[in-house]
Amino acid sequence: MLNALIGQKLAIVTPKVQTTRHSILGIIHTDSYQMILTDTPGIIQPKYKLHERMMHMIDDSLKHTDGAILLFDATLNFSNQTEITDKIKDTLPFVVVLNKTDAVSEGRLKEWEIILSKNFTNRKVIYISAEKKINLQQLIDEAYQLLPEHPPYYDQETLTDRDVRFFISEIIREKIFLLFKQEIPYSTEVIIEEYKEDEKLDRIRAVIFVERESQKAILLGKGGSAIKKLGTESRIEIEKFVEKKIFLELTVKIRENWRNNATLLKKLGY
Repeated sequence: MLNALIGQKLAIVTPKVQTTRHSILGIIHTDSYQMILTDTPGIIQPKYKLHERMMHMIDDSLKHTDGAILLFDATLNFSNQTEITDKIKDTLPFVVVLNKTDAVSEGRLKEWEIILSKNFTNRKVIYISAEKKINLQQLIDEAYQLLPEHPPYYDQETLTDRDVRFFISEIIREKIFLLFKQEIPYSTEVIIEEYKEDEKLDRIRAVIFVERESQKAILLGKGGSAIKKLGTESRIEIEKFVEKKIFLELTVKIRENWRNNATLLKKLGY
């Protein structure tokens, strides 16, 4: 949804839960307003310190916002997040949005209508498809009503507060989520160790952290086949993002139990 509203891919997207780990800021500019959107991680029950940090991002975002968009996925079952919805109801104006409405039946939409009307009494629900850009203007119009009067925080050229290195690491992580199964995507983290810009070719060295030797072996693949495919698909996507040719070097390192390592998590930006 953030990508569709901004008009550029900022947040990575995969079918797997917990894809978003960091809060990502995106900015919509028009002649009459500036809308600053923060895409937070999804709500989960923490199993690791990493998850706790992710949930803290949600709480922190709520402290520094003027309104909220509660986004639900029509293809999934409704999860009654009482704690977060009660917190928002008590402190913030908000908009309720159901996404992927083009991907479900009329009967399923009726079920969602009943569920949402029960949980958000007398609250208007906006039915959208971010992928097909259905009803996005209606969503923007509703969100606009939540904006206070204030001078713009950012200049017209700024779309996000994140730097290029962050988005490159996220692109690589997105490819890991798409190419590998089971625990592998959740056990990995990507950092950019080196980024050398040149006139014709940028050189990027990225490190992928995993927790066990067996995970490293899966990421590398037989004869390095898996890491080669990951590198190729990541390079193609990164070249689209930076709009120039790159040389991408990927290295896999083991950091046991990194998801519970508070010091390392801080270094990784959590």
